[in-house]
Amino acid sequence: MSKNNKVHHVYDGIEEEDNRLPNWWVAILLGSIFFSFGYWFVYETTKTLPSPLKAYQTEKEANAAVQAKLAAGAPLNDDTLWAMVKDEATLGEGKKVFAQICVSCHLDKAQGSIGPNLTDEYWLHGSKPMDIINAVTGGFPDKGMEAWGARLGPERVKQVAVFVLSIRDSKVPGKAPEGVDYQGNPAPK
Repeated sequence: MSKNNKVHHVYDGIEEEDNRLPNWWVAILLGSIFFSFGYWFVYETTKTLPSPLKAYQTEKEANAAVQAKLAAGAPLNDDTLWAMVKDEATLGEGKKVFAQICVSCHLDKAQGSIGPNLTDEYWLHGSKPMDIINAVTGGFPDKGMEAWGARLGPERVKQVAVFVLSIRDSKVPGKAPEGVDYQGNPAPK
């Protein structure tokens, strides 16, 4: 036992000492308390920033607006998206968007990493062109894919969907198949 510490009591031969907390513990505790007051002040008292729930609702409304714009624009349907696959300019822009945004989860050849392989015939959320538009626009937050519609806008969403259509069924080796094929058969295990 050191000379600076007082023994509070002894129980079964174990001496309980009154030691000071490490400085870094105290700093984290005080920092957390300070942060919580700051957070409360900014979000609840002054309302200078929208609450996280309000920010989420705003993003959801923006994605709904993008969906409405896509629906209100030129008749966007499966046939028009398939026709756009032949347009080199749209494909080029879609490839750029894919390289900037999608590569982090689907990798450079869309073979899948965190996200699924986009080059096989198995799809998790529908394989039709409009399903791909909806997937990019609304995302799947429960599975880790954020909604890109509000950030990209309707034109870039359409371009990246057309690019994904152009590479599907190219069967680049990568992540194991997930979902169902075009006839509704489940992916092999």
